[in-house]
Amino acid sequence: MTLDDYRNERLRKLAEIRALDINPYPAKSYRNTKINKILNHFDEKNGQEVCIAGRITAIRSFGKIAFVKIRDYTGEIQIFMQKSDEIPNREFGLKQLKLLDTGDFVEATGLVDKTSTGEISVFANSIKLLTKSLRPLPGYDGLTNKEERYRRRYVDMNVNPEVRERLVRRSKFWQVTRDFMNAHGFIEVNTPVLEKTTGGADATPFETHMNALDEDYYLRISQELPLKRLLGGGFEKVYDIGPRFRNEGVDDEHLPEHIAFESYAAYEDYEDGMNLYEAMIKYVARETWGTLKFHVGNFEVDLDCEWPRIKYADLLKEKFGIDVFNLDRTKAFEILAQNGTKLDANIGDGRIIDHLWKIIRKTSAGPYWLIEEPLSLSPLAKVVDDNPLVTQRFHPIIAGTEMGNGYSELNDPLDQLARFQEQQAMRDAGDDEAQMLDTDFVEMLEYGMPPACGWGNSERNFWLLEGVSGREAVPFPIIKTKLD
Repeated sequence: MTLDDYRNERLRKLAEIRALDINPYPAKSYRNTKINKILNHFDEKNGQEVCIAGRITAIRSFGKIAFVKIRDYTGEIQIFMQKSDEIPNREFGLKQLKLLDTGDFVEATGLVDKTSTGEISVFANSIKLLTKSLRPLPGYDGLTNKEERYRRRYVDMNVNPEVRERLVRRSKFWQVTRDFMNAHGFIEVNTPVLEKTTGGADATPFETHMNALDEDYYLRISQELPLKRLLGGGFEKVYDIGPRFRNEGVDDEHLPEHIAFESYAAYEDYEDGMNLYEAMIKYVARETWGTLKFHVGNFEVDLDCEWPRIKYADLLKEKFGIDVFNLDRTKAFEILAQNGTKLDANIGDGRIIDHLWKIIRKTSAGPYWLIEEPLSLSPLAKVVDDNPLVTQRFHPIIAGTEMGNGYSELNDPLDQLARFQEQQAMRDAGDDEAQMLDTDFVEMLEYGMPPACGWGNSERNFWLLEGVSGREAVPFPIIKTKLD
């Protein structure tokens, strides 16, 4: 049978149900017990009357008896039905069971007991229909194509329960992040998604138009600048967890829309930040997955140690013999070419250095802190006191990726203005990812912002430790619209 055949048959059943004066889509359910409460506490529930509800996963009828399995969010249980002349009005007994299908949502009221084979069941002579489904769910081996899974995620979650379980862990990942930050005195403040000037990261923004004001806006690429304005407004410890948008490619590590976390603490620097966020990453991992040991791709990662701190310049010198402060562009281009990276000949030194670092990063199991990134790559960070060519910036490197970004925040308004102007010049020269000049933010700094440490990480941390791609780890991944 084709899908149309199945759908037409269910439409026929739907018409027959309506002809029996039964509402196939009632508003009210009288469920009073979840399935796992029965399965996990059978001795307590045995002999009690319960009302359960869920989606039908199987129907087996044998004349005078029938077995209907239903599943709710917590588990799956069997309804044992026997032939009876006492069927409540507008419910389904054995005779009407043929009008029901797998995928329908039903409700059953009956006594908890075990069948002769020892299976925990709810003994009910009738079932109430809550929702008539018109399309059959595929079997457990019938939905394996990734594009179809992503396109109909609601089907994917039914057929592949591990997808739904992953999303539960994703929720817990962010909840325990909040728990950790709240316990350390931080306050969550939601910042705007629409911005007149966007900044805080090197990324191409999405653009939109607000009809009410007849003005163009950007979707934020970072929560950074609004949160730092809060420090200027008198807050001392703030964070935000929410969506950000970067108009870039889609791959295993990047989604144009994703959830991100940023936080800022006044009167702290990058040394304080490394101590705090190392503890946070360990706490979140332990609470989400119950372990600090992970197998990620080709890496075996153990977070349960004191993470070493390695300087950016030392790493590139050791690996490639490259002096990041006096770049040999010819040598750098040769190294990049040998590693399959081709860049425009006019690209700036900072971009060249960043691509060299990415070659090293991809082979790094970690965990370790990469510190003191060159000034040209960190327009919002303070410089190190005894080396003004590098910044007080830190990244945790784990399983070939940067699992966060933090630094001692720049709060010198004149220095910040000069760096913004340099970034704006790069942007005007054609670098769409360079940061915009934000004069309002500079003005805030002129009023005064205390010294502070900032930190941010995205849900890529979850994807990495979960061991799946970004599109596997979000509920409704972006996918190209099908062409006719």
